[in-house]
Amino acid sequence: MRKDFHLHEAHAAIGRTVTVCGWAYNVRSSGSIVFLQLRDGTGRIQAVVSKDEVSEADWTAAKSATIESSVIVSGDVREDSRSPEGVELVAEHVTVLQRAEEYPIGKKEHGVDFLLDQRHLWLRSQRQVAILLIRDTIERAMRDCMHEMGFVLTDSPILTPTAAEGTSSLFKTDYFGEDAYLAQTGQLYIEATAAALGKVYDFGPTFRAEKSKTRRHLTEFWMLDAEAAFVEFDENLEIQERLIMFVLKRVLAERRNELAVLERNVQLLEAIHAPFPRITYREAIVKLKELGTTIKHGDDLGGDEETLLSKSSPQPQFITNYPAGIKAFYMKPDPSDPTCVLNDDLIAPEGYGEVIGGSQRIDDEKFLKQRIKEFGLREEDYRWYLDLRRYGSVPHSGFGIGLERLVTWICGLDHVRESIPFPRLMNRIRP
Repeated sequence: MRKDFHLHEAHAAIGRTVTVCGWAYNVRSSGSIVFLQLRDGTGRIQAVVSKDEVSEADWTAAKSATIESSVIVSGDVREDSRSPEGVELVAEHVTVLQRAEEYPIGKKEHGVDFLLDQRHLWLRSQRQVAILLIRDTIERAMRDCMHEMGFVLTDSPILTPTAAEGTSSLFKTDYFGEDAYLAQTGQLYIEATAAALGKVYDFGPTFRAEKSKTRRHLTEFWMLDAEAAFVEFDENLEIQERLIMFVLKRVLAERRNELAVLERNVQLLEAIHAPFPRITYREAIVKLKELGTTIKHGDDLGGDEETLLSKSSPQPQFITNYPAGIKAFYMKPDPSDPTCVLNDDLIAPEGYGEVIGGSQRIDDEKFLKQRIKEFGLREEDYRWYLDLRRYGSVPHSGFGIGLERLVTWICGLDHVRESIPFPRLMNRIRP
């Protein structure tokens, strides 16, 4: 008998006796038979407990099991074409480790607020488990792809004395009598490590104190920031394309069952291919006006505009060359049009909007000082950052990709709050 058995191995275990350690996500009784529907985090199976085939103690245990009771069930795995899993467990022994109280999440429909209040329990549902498994695959794929492309993982600080893009949307805290902020990006720091290692990335939690309640915003989320020395604008876009394609192929290879649980149209994901279409900000404004918006040149693209653009193409698309005045101080101007910068936003299709933001960085100390001044920032706060332009400055580029937005798009979710185990929203910090 294998005690290290997991339910994702069930098909390979047909004809064997196994022990399942898990939870009863549903319990049904039919006279002399109890049906325990079990899950263990890796899969699901129905255990059939027959009164005539188990001891009185095992039968009593099976009868006592309630929804979400923790159990250990031993028995034979048999093929069953009627089962959604194609197999069932004919139980021989049943132990109830903890008999759960009446479960607060019933089979009826529940409102989102109720489910978020019960997020610690809602995570156990089949849909939420599928999302978390896909999230895990996406994270591993991102790390694997970065390693394959020669990027080194370097961790950046979460507590910072300055902001990369101003402090208006940052959480402020006291750091032993000095103002500090929860990081909105690790970019400035990995520019420093890129000068040591060439190609680097970080991957961790970031924080935005934006007072936004849209379906795309969280106040705490995970982001992968990448930076590469001697990489200019076009190559930066190619790296982003390669990363997206790598992740999509990995998810399609490993998580088709989970995508099916989510009723995701995988044909839309399978049809995506690189290179992705590219349009400039100016072209995007023209297109948006044709689609009936009132946006004008110089306005940043908001969620509504991104939705319209992302529904206009079945492929992810790059929006490039935004006006310098609406982008961060460190972005390098386009030599052919200095009023614009060498930046990109990668817009996911199907209305999902931006998933990546990137740019080539200013590598000239004098011009970077000028931009810091123009943005009303204090030069002394960025003295160390200016050092990077004093000692061996080179052309360099990078980007940041939001994990939750990527998960939301690939899973086909309606709201980003389902893409992370415990979402932090403007009106929610519990559980």
